[in-house]
Amino acid sequence: MSTEAYVRSHIEHGINTIEFFHPQSNSLPGKILEELAREIHFAGTHDDTRVIILKSAGEKTFCSGASFDELVSIQTETEGLKFFSGFANVINAMRKCPKFIIGRIQGKCVGGGVGLAAAVDYAIATDKSEIKLSELAVGIGPFVVGPAVERKIGTSAFSALAIDAGNWRNTEWARKKGLFAEVHESIENMDEAVYRLASTLTHSNPAAMAEMKKIFWKGTEHWDELLKERAAISGKLVLSEFTRNAINKFKAKK
Repeated sequence: MSTEAYVRSHIEHGINTIEFFHPQSNSLPGKILEELAREIHFAGTHDDTRVIILKSAGEKTFCSGASFDELVSIQTETEGLKFFSGFANVINAMRKCPKFIIGRIQGKCVGGGVGLAAAVDYAIATDKSEIKLSELAVGIGPFVVGPAVERKIGTSAFSALAIDAGNWRNTEWARKKGLFAEVHESIENMDEAVYRLASTLTHSNPAAMAEMKKIFWKGTEHWDELLKERAAISGKLVLSEFTRNAINKFKAKK
């Protein structure tokens, strides 16, 4: 398996599979976020793409969220805004994409990884896919991904996740709250479900699916501005001494 981070896109029979990987538990540095946003945008405009599958490599972690190495390297509010805008750009690309996005969630989701799982249109997970919004534990908060998570699971569940930032919630909790549409006992069963649904959607009316997607995301039209404002909050907080110390302590534990 490759040890180099990547984002890859592959189209077959109308299914556009976008896969990302990072050697540090599929974390998300700025370059990966930029490539993800670009691939999702392209897939949305590509006539041969009928449906999108978003997945990550490996078996244990779907996505561990923001890259700590990049977080500690941020020196100015402008740099902070740019980094956290990467998450905003990915979520907005998913929101505006006229094709349905199926999330293949094969493992743990942390922070921004929960945001990705919430922003797909239909998430299919294994029973090992625990979730945690860890941002407060490192001195920031789930500001950018918050709207996507809250939209999917509601204010009460989102608040619980965001406040109890050190605690994992199991897959069943995530399914009951609506983050995951389906949960399967093995990666094989999950993959079967992902490709069954994707195959069905390739034979569905693209215009109908595009109109449905608009309805599902109704009320989010202001997110281009909202998520940028949220990115600025995170970009400012990440510069504080409190946050720097918290991130360094977190990194030392790893």
